[in-house]
Amino acid sequence: MLGQVVELIEKKHKFAITSHMRPDGDGIGSGLALYWMLHSLGKEVEVVLRDRVPPAYLVLPGSEDVLVQPDINRAYDAVFLMECSDVERPGLPSLHHQLIVNIDHHSTTEPFGHINWIDPTAGAVGEMIYNLCKALGSEVTKEIAECIYTALLTDTGSFHFSNTTERSLKIASELVRRGVEPARISQALFYSYPFSKIKLLGMVLSTIERDESGKIAWVKVDRETMYEADASEEDSDGIVNHALSIDEVMAVAFFKELSPKVYRISLRSKGKNNVAKVAEVFGGGGHRNAAGCRIEGDFEEVRQRVIEGLQAAVGVAPIAV
Repeated sequence: MLGQVVELIEKKHKFAITSHMRPDGDGIGSGLALYWMLHSLGKEVEVVLRDRVPPAYLVLPGSEDVLVQPDINRAYDAVFLMECSDVERPGLPSLHHQLIVNIDHHSTTEPFGHINWIDPTAGAVGEMIYNLCKALGSEVTKEIAECIYTALLTDTGSFHFSNTTERSLKIASELVRRGVEPARISQALFYSYPFSKIKLLGMVLSTIERDESGKIAWVKVDRETMYEADASEEDSDGIVNHALSIDEVMAVAFFKELSPKVYRISLRSKGKNNVAKVAEVFGGGGHRNAAGCRIEGDFEEVRQRVIEGLQAAVGVAPIAV
């Protein structure tokens, strides 16, 4: 699969790069790393996203060049989809008319592209782009290094998650040698929050509950709470991880109301407890310790189904909650 991607890049000239709606650190970081790599090879390349780059990632070189638009409006030799479970995830309807290169590290991703490079052993798509850089013989410039480091840092949970491997840490070390300043990146990502995010965090954590076993916890946020905190969509990112910090809790769910009776659910777990399998039941997916899905229905019914799934994942017999 990597060989097919290398061959395509060597033979073609005009490319676009995109990622899923509400892009995260891996989607943006890996996409911009590929952007700088293709530029260094003399290729014509654009990064096109449906949603804006979240403020925390504006520190990345090339973020100011990202095109934010509702669709792809020209033909390319190929479009690279970074960290997308299907061709619908970027929210760009005309992708159906393009040659698609699907690059992902989620084991649940289907091979929907014309070329599919899926590596579940990679800690992040950024790690795969580092390997692509090496395969193409391209120099890992400071710009590329900063983007890949951000992808790795965010998708491994600051190297806390189980997808952190010896390879991930070796790559991170190499990126620091290439000019990355870890403290500067961490400052931008984790110590530059708007007041609205911290206010929302406090309001959401006040809703925390656990099941009778104490091993499953959940929090929720509705549209009214978002409005009261004057919070943006990005402000809710990462809240789920706070619930997982409780000592005896092994898996958590974060229920976010998108519209009446429609919820986006983020799932997190510790150790070998696989929440990706829970997300798959509801049409979602992700990693063993970090996954998500979208469910419609009355909140109490949705909550009970998800919690029962988490209880099964951690080996707790379903308990009435």
